[in-house]
Amino acid sequence: MAESSRSSSELSELLLTPADAEQLDAHGRTEAAVLVPMHGWPDNPGLVFTERRSDLKRHAGEISFPGGRRDEGEELLDTALREAHEEIGLSPERVEVVGALPPIGTFVTNYKVHPFVGLIDEGMSFTPNPTEVESVLVASLDDLEAAYEKRRLVRRGVPIKTDTYLIADNLIWGATARILALLLERIRP
Repeated sequence: MAESSRSSSELSELLLTPADAEQLDAHGRTEAAVLVPMHGWPDNPGLVFTERRSDLKRHAGEISFPGGRRDEGEELLDTALREAHEEIGLSPERVEVVGALPPIGTFVTNYKVHPFVGLIDEGMSFTPNPTEVESVLVASLDDLEAAYEKRRLVRRGVPIKTDTYLIADNLIWGATARILALLLERIRP
């Protein structure tokens, strides 16, 4: 465990504290939080994503980190952990929260999203919530970085040039791609 706690403290030093991250501002009216579940740190780090169901009203079919809107009176970190538990069956007791990233704003939905990074055991199995999540996707940071590309996408009739990553032929873009880029900037400068 000493090795594990040493490596998690080294990761913590590369990230913001949750309290410091919450003080930063970002565009967005509605507070939301996501968990960035990471396994295999530091030797072969990978991340866990959700593929949202294609019939959902918001963000249908998109690849995202587990998360959602903050409930009244709830701490943002608790939101991220609750949503990860609801969406993929990841128990908060199985997550070692090691830090946070700056919040980011979403343009279309007007969310202010607070990302929290949590270490989890490698090889965990997940239980996708069938009402929200189509599947759970796991990818190594090496594979995600290798699949990075600046792409021109058309969203709601508007062309945008944006950072993207590929995971199992699924496109990661938007807020999730921006969070992933923030993480990579901090841990792989």
